[in-house]
Amino acid sequence: MNFQRVRLIDSLRGLSLFGILLANLLIFQYGIWGKEEISFFSLSNIDVGAYKFIKIAVEGSFMPIFTFLFGYSIIKLVESLKSKGVRVKWHLVRRFLMLMVIGILHSTYLWEGDILFFYGLMGFFLLLFINRKKKTLIIWGSILFLLTSAMGYGVYEETKEEAEKASSYIVQTNDVYKNGTYLEIKDHRENESPLLLENEIFLLFAMILAPFMTAPLFLFGMAAAKGKIFTKPHVEQRWYKVGAILLPVGLALKSVSVVNEENAWSAILLTVGAQLLSLGYIAAFSILFVSFSNSIVFRGFESVGKLSLTNYIMQTVICTTIFYGYGLGLFGELGMLNSIILGLVIFALQCVCSTLYLKMFRRGPLEHILRIGTNFSWNGSVKKKRTFFKKSEKVNLESGTI
Repeated sequence: MNFQRVRLIDSLRGLSLFGILLANLLIFQYGIWGKEEISFFSLSNIDVGAYKFIKIAVEGSFMPIFTFLFGYSIIKLVESLKSKGVRVKWHLVRRFLMLMVIGILHSTYLWEGDILFFYGLMGFFLLLFINRKKKTLIIWGSILFLLTSAMGYGVYEETKEEAEKASSYIVQTNDVYKNGTYLEIKDHRENESPLLLENEIFLLFAMILAPFMTAPLFLFGMAAAKGKIFTKPHVEQRWYKVGAILLPVGLALKSVSVVNEENAWSAILLTVGAQLLSLGYIAAFSILFVSFSNSIVFRGFESVGKLSLTNYIMQTVICTTIFYGYGLGLFGELGMLNSIILGLVIFALQCVCSTLYLKMFRRGPLEHILRIGTNFSWNGSVKKKRTFFKKSEKVNLESGTI
């Protein structure tokens, strides 16, 4: 059986990378902690509006798309490996380990906002579900979605000591990231923390819960792959239209959460709204794909999606060079509106470069490295099981006949 790439899935992966770039520009420009204390940066009214737009329409709603697609791709990979008669779980284990290694290198030498290590780690959790039925995946995803959303109830009150330490850390980060050398920035990233011991214990607890918090979209993606969804976009249009209803619902919930951020229900509204919005984006994009799949824009999304790992790392290289002291040193200086424009320019360049690259090569450099590790072969191809012959059927090496 020939397992071909699903064009809509590649395009959706490109869409998710676009949203991830816009959201990550908050971190590239203000830092992981600074982006939540935006008052430190004295934004103009226009930039404040752009900041709220990113918080509502983008942040937290494009990473779940990538999460959904990760689950989808795991099932497609499993189906492909099974058709070739190889040991599926060993291939998956190697793939997840490779993602973790790339993630560690990414976070150690380039940027603290890496997600690859977590995705690799999450893969081991998902091994429990790869042979489950579609219905089972949906049930588990729904249960975890309800439970993890409910856990967001309440308001965390920061102590005066915590606020002072966080403020000091943000000021220090602004100076180091804007003016520091590569080694100074790396040292700050690895050795400085705004957390008190109590908060670090809380963070460890949160990391333990993280697989369960993010599992719903992984499982829904796996269920979608088992149901062959997105393989026939023209036939599935009516379902896309139903799903698109989640778009305004998600936006409304996130808007209420951002406006009433001190409310005990804010975290629940944000969590639920972010994930519903991501599903709404998937559906709305799929509707457009049916009509415009061959347009230059959607071809660009598709090309970026095919080289998703390489493009994700390249976004880090480009943006750290622009914002950090060893590059242009624009940390905290560009403003939110200009940041959005920059994101559009970077992604447009990635669309063009990815399209041109794929005319010459089948896969990206990092994608090839991942395949080498996954398939344990230098050319990246799957090693099929050896066939053993009886003595009477041994191969004549000179003639090439049996």
